[in-house]
Amino acid sequence: MIRVKEAVIVEGKYDKIKLSSIIDGLIIETHGFQIFKDKEQMALLRKLAAERGLLILTDSDGAGFVIRNYLTGCIPKKQVKHAYIPDLFGKEKRKEKPSKEGKLGVEGVPVRVIRQALEKAGVCCGNEPEEKGPPITKADLFAAGLSGGEGSAEKRRLLQKELSLPERLSPNGLLQILNATMTREEFLAKIEKLDS
Repeated sequence: MIRVKEAVIVEGKYDKIKLSSIIDGLIIETHGFQIFKDKEQMALLRKLAAERGLLILTDSDGAGFVIRNYLTGCIPKKQVKHAYIPDLFGKEKRKEKPSKEGKLGVEGVPVRVIRQALEKAGVCCGNEPEEKGPPITKADLFAAGLSGGEGSAEKRRLLQKELSLPERLSPNGLLQILNATMTREEFLAKIEKLDS
């Protein structure tokens, strides 16, 4: 696994699945062109960019560059790094036919190509874990009443609103964001404040 400090931005869920087997870090999907309409998600990306930087890794087709250019225009340049996959032609295994341009997306390129793109972008951080204390766990979410219980969805929405996070985050997505943006102690303090 390659440790990446920056939040890695990809287009869709299959890209995220592919990268999850390669990268130890936070991976956020734009849901394709949905990013153009989702103000909450853009606010989250700006927050992550300011705190840890973003790495944009979109497909090498026209749509990928439209998304990349949009994000680059919305976030200060010093907070963004770019990783580019080369134009490789073919089709992804899960698809019946190639994409419109015939190029493989992030999900379809070999792992070595993604590793090379990350190295060229200068984001590989070695294997030393960052000292941040114990992580926030699913058990912490449950204990705080944010998952698995009556009213947990409503309480989760309140926390997400308090933290200016998108309301559509799943408990697992929330957990990823929380661990990327705060310590366990900060999380517990925020829950205590929310409960009072």
